[in-house]
Amino acid sequence: MDLSALVKAYDVRGIVPDQLDESIARAIGAAFVDVVGAERIVTSHDMRESGPGLARAFAEGAMLRGASVVEGGLASTDMLYFASGHLGLPGAMFTASHNPAQYNGIKMCRANAVAIGQDSGLADIRDLAGRYLDEGIPETGATTAESEQVDLLTAYAEHLRGLVDLSGIRPLTVVVDAGNGMGGYTAPAVLGDSVLPALPLTIVPLYFELDGSFPNHEANPLEPSNIVDLQQRVVAERADIGIAFDGDADRCFVVDAAGEPVSPSAITALVATRELAKSPGSPVIHNLITSHAVPEIVREHGGEPIRTRVGHSFIKGEMAKAGAVFGGEHSAHYYFRDFWFADTGMLAAMHVLAALGEQDRSLADLTAEFSRYVASGEINSTVDDQAGRVEAVRAAFAERAASIDELDGLTVELPDGTWFNVRASNTEPLLRLNVEGPTHDAMATVRDEALAAIRG
Repeated sequence: MDLSALVKAYDVRGIVPDQLDESIARAIGAAFVDVVGAERIVTSHDMRESGPGLARAFAEGAMLRGASVVEGGLASTDMLYFASGHLGLPGAMFTASHNPAQYNGIKMCRANAVAIGQDSGLADIRDLAGRYLDEGIPETGATTAESEQVDLLTAYAEHLRGLVDLSGIRPLTVVVDAGNGMGGYTAPAVLGDSVLPALPLTIVPLYFELDGSFPNHEANPLEPSNIVDLQQRVVAERADIGIAFDGDADRCFVVDAAGEPVSPSAITALVATRELAKSPGSPVIHNLITSHAVPEIVREHGGEPIRTRVGHSFIKGEMAKAGAVFGGEHSAHYYFRDFWFADTGMLAAMHVLAALGEQDRSLADLTAEFSRYVASGEINSTVDDQAGRVEAVRAAFAERAASIDELDGLTVELPDGTWFNVRASNTEPLLRLNVEGPTHDAMATVRDEALAAIRG
């Protein structure tokens, strides 16, 4: 059976049950154990209705191949990474992140949250699972494989609180929009008092009810329409800050007291300065679409900026290779050496709360120094010929470019400091454009010219 449409670059994702069902999950569980060579694994799932059944089937496949399974039950994706690191086990998280309700998927990692992507085992898992679907899963005959259910939430909350101490900050009012996703499960434990002592935070909850049908809005805070409720509530409550999590709560997005979004690049720069204060001279990873302010600020604080391709498996690999203390992406994924080089939206949120609460300025004043340039945001264009349109963009700018590189798509830097990147989507007939400039006019001029070349 060909699972190529289901197995993406970094994870498994598809419509349930048309593309992903329990028989496929069982085969993938068996193949996962074989490829990573595991005797014991840990699994978790988010709030989607199909999650428990898929996770159980995956566990059954794993046990058929002789592995015992620690079933973590409900969890955010970063809780699964915590479990993988804390227990030293390979892990599988059942989630489709911010995708609509009919989707589900699997994010897999080796022990200590080491990423698994197409080039690091996922293609092998795909091919072996396809064979098991055709031929059946051979049982090992092992009698020691068993499953146990564990509660990860308290240990996860304790670990994060041990990394960022919020107990001494000034009182803050924080609106948290969980989007009916897993932030509604983890925020009360980490930021509230459901399992640990209270912090100087007044949490105003928005959509904390776990509901994989996402009745209020899509759980993707990078889409402006999905943070409108958060923005309005922050202003209405006169809150100090608003935080939105995506469906599996591995990403966080921040708005200030006026309801204005704070760019993920500014959050990356802010958190980087805090981590560099603890680990002077350390490398900091940023993908090539983050603001040029990020490497500038990292250098100014004595760190070593390292530019990478987009995508969590690339970031995690480069983090581990360089021993980087921190990494950030334009998509609001934040990675920490203290968290097994994995991404965690909650830990990033805690750093922002600490930075805000340790001084008296507003969040807008605090982050102004990290927002130096004007960005377009990501603009998607549907095209028939991705490669041909990229070449048209190259031709349009070739004679006046200060530099051109192809680390990930096409990045063009112009003499005035304006730059842009255009990348092809791995899964859709899209080109993604990001532009940044020293002024709005400079950015807009290049944006419009690049879009004209992209769209022909």
